[in-house]
Amino acid sequence: MKKPLLAALATLVITGAGTAPVAAATDATGTAAKAAATRAAATDAAPANATAPAIQAVDFAGTVALSNCSGSVIRFPNSADTDPALVLTNGHCLETGFPAAGQVIVDQASSRTFGLLNASATQVGTLRASKVAYATMTDTDVTIYQLTSTYAQIRSTYGINALTVQNTHPTAGTAITVVSGYWKRTYACSVDGFVHRLKEGSWTWKDSVRYTSACDTIGGTSGSPVIDNATGKVVAVNNTGNEDGARCTVNNPCEVDEAGTVTVRQGINYAQETYQIPACFTTGNKLNLSASGCALPKP
Repeated sequence: MKKPLLAALATLVITGAGTAPVAAATDATGTAAKAAATRAAATDAAPANATAPAIQAVDFAGTVALSNCSGSVIRFPNSADTDPALVLTNGHCLETGFPAAGQVIVDQASSRTFGLLNASATQVGTLRASKVAYATMTDTDVTIYQLTSTYAQIRSTYGINALTVQNTHPTAGTAITVVSGYWKRTYACSVDGFVHRLKEGSWTWKDSVRYTSACDTIGGTSGSPVIDNATGKVVAVNNTGNEDGARCTVNNPCEVDEAGTVTVRQGINYAQETYQIPACFTTGNKLNLSASGCALPKP
């Protein structure tokens, strides 16, 4: 998975392939972001004449910076302004450490803080968690924090709206942007396809999103929302990439298809879909893993 970064870390940890194309990776000022090291070309690199889709109206508003990762303030289609707001990041960004394979954490006390960003990536405030509502690295790689503030309070105080999580499956070929609150940097590419099973160390994730090679994300982008450029909705959460070409090891996930065939794509990066999450949160943004249509793993 993309390694969470300590604030004092002096060097970048790379999980993407190659030096970032100018059109594909930009920081908050629009300057091209340079990867800290060069990686081997991906085995399924895009055709030479392919170009990264232009970033449309995607900005940093509603994203957050964690101490070691990225994230976003999210709401679901049925969330109310008076509901406690939620923050989405990766399971492997959890402050208490990586959940073990098969482990699901619910309603765990937390007072973690998040730096809230506006459209231009300026931190405008600090949000605080009241608890970890849900966290796992089984089937997916997500942590969802419940905050002490409601959506209405955040909007009133900071003028920031939450990002809406799309409740339908993403589509191959969709132009997307990965928005990192930690690095204040964006990556533009497309959904290349979907992976039946993505295996990394002891963890297995289902129906993962594979990016085209332009999204050469780096350490610290863990937990970044993956936004559909056309709708502005969150369709996935950024989480891993194959760094060195190794097979199914930590930091080197491998793809496993329905027949069990293993494919390694060095330098290619991945995200976990989020469309299945809204069904598991009911009135008041309350987690209900027994709700109709909820397919998230249970404790």
